[in-house]
Amino acid sequence: MGEAPALKKALSQRQLTMIAIGGVIGAGLFVGSGVVIGATGPGSFITYALAGVLIIMVMRMLAEMAVANPSTGSFADYARNAMGNWAGFSVGWLYWYFWVIVVGFEAIAGAKIIQYWVSVPIWLTALLLLIAMTATNLFSVSSFGEFEYWFAGIKVAAILAFIGLGSLYVIGLWPHKDMDFSNLTDHGGFFPFGPMAVTVGVVTVIFSMVGAEIATIAAAESSDPERAVAKAANSVILRIAVFFVGSAFLLVTILPWNSENLAASPFVSAFTEMGIPYADHIMNAVVLTAVLSCLNSGMYTASRMLFVLAARREAPAQLVSVTRRGVPAAAILTSSVIGFLCVIAAAFSEKTIFAFLLNSSGAIILFVYLLIALSQIVLRYRTDGSKLKVKMWLFPFLSILTAVAMVAILVQMYLQEEVRSQLILSLLSWAVVILLFLANRWFISRRPHVEGVAPTTAAHRVLVLANQTVESKELLDELRRIGDEKDATYYVVVPASPIETGVAATHSPLDVWEATKQAAQQRLDHTLTALRSENLEANGELGDYRPLRALAAAVDAFHPDQIVISTLPPEESVWERFDVVDRARTDHQIPVTHVVVRAHAEEPAS
Repeated sequence: MGEAPALKKALSQRQLTMIAIGGVIGAGLFVGSGVVIGATGPGSFITYALAGVLIIMVMRMLAEMAVANPSTGSFADYARNAMGNWAGFSVGWLYWYFWVIVVGFEAIAGAKIIQYWVSVPIWLTALLLLIAMTATNLFSVSSFGEFEYWFAGIKVAAILAFIGLGSLYVIGLWPHKDMDFSNLTDHGGFFPFGPMAVTVGVVTVIFSMVGAEIATIAAAESSDPERAVAKAANSVILRIAVFFVGSAFLLVTILPWNSENLAASPFVSAFTEMGIPYADHIMNAVVLTAVLSCLNSGMYTASRMLFVLAARREAPAQLVSVTRRGVPAAAILTSSVIGFLCVIAAAFSEKTIFAFLLNSSGAIILFVYLLIALSQIVLRYRTDGSKLKVKMWLFPFLSILTAVAMVAILVQMYLQEEVRSQLILSLLSWAVVILLFLANRWFISRRPHVEGVAPTTAAHRVLVLANQTVESKELLDELRRIGDEKDATYYVVVPASPIETGVAATHSPLDVWEATKQAAQQRLDHTLTALRSENLEANGELGDYRPLRALAAAVDAFHPDQIVISTLPPEESVWERFDVVDRARTDHQIPVTHVVVRAHAEEPAS
């Protein structure tokens, strides 16, 4: 096939850099750090460091795979390539489920913050926030990038201000303040709960760092994906060291670790201790920004993963549709609806349905990270090291150690009674995903066959419906057989579908339809050339992306006396999954020949 059209890029390097920098800074850092400090003691910054190391390892592994094999599906594709379709299906759906639950949760969190200033029903405020962020994502990719740029900028500025002012306060360069590190040891010692307490806190901390991997998804819509992914992976080390470890260290140095104020609102308490006026209003505004940022990026991430699942034939095909601005509107709206249902659940059934949803997604991100680690190990052994521009450090030792650490965290979740339900319900969620995968395969294999109308005379007008198999040897041999007497006229219809052309697997939503038309036209032209070279009369057209509609339009225009439909085997064909052949036999009282191609057709040369 000829050279694929260049990707339209809507995210600038400026936006992507800020998305990568701010991606790991969520409300979990501003609010959740107090809980971690209260359960761990002054050594809590070590807990953040340990969790940060795991995130850094995962990002490095992602960078190795992403630079070696850029993909719009990112880590879902790497899992599929390494361990099979079940793994790609699992990663895609689990990651989507995790983020749509996060979207609902963050909308509720934002509504509660707004209540600090304005008394409005939480569900109504949450709904308005959700609508606002959905609109931002629907407008254009660049609008998402611009909003996230400023959201991330505010978060980063707040953290840097805290670190700068906090450092001056601790080392004694603050008015009326001497150097003082006594809070690290004065209240029960550095490890008041014992050294092992710092590892227990990793379970909580790692969830507050989720989001670094979003840069690998957003990179597909940037001007230089390989450079963007590598840069994001390398810079995550500094971001975690400064934002998380540095902040945690300053918090436990400025205030006693067991202070009630620190547990409730750590950054507000620290600013208040330093004598900064309006600290509560300032930090509430910053936390609201962090929540909106997470809501914005969560919507983006969920919709892109749903787009990828549809492109891999693992979600409804309609979800690959995009607007003229290159936005996957169907995927965004679907994710938004689930987020809205979470808001309703939180408003009317917070302690039952909403609690169940939160718990059922509690360990999912660890499952995804574990599958990323296993994928990197498998793919690294399959890839020539000389072809890797970015490599995982000390392979295979660090890769295996990272996977083992993820398993250890899951085991620790089981041992901790307060989070055990999250692990069990998350495992149940994964089991449901696997059952859906198996049920889909079973449904395809068990589907009854519909007998069509048998041909009574030699065909004279043959309508051909095919896409990824249109250039196959099996199809061309069948058409030659039909045209033995050289009196048949062929009309070839290639549905312009981003799924069957494979374009959705390699292009972002921004230019998927433009590339689809080009790919489908090249396939059609190649097939017509092959038929005409054998003195067969052949014409054709691109059809609707929905094959049955493309077929119906062609039947009305061409009036065939025989239809030939070519597909991949049932387990690989999306047309077989939706009964295209059997429904064509039911809809049209015309003989239908079904050609099954056992191998993917070779792409024509440029």
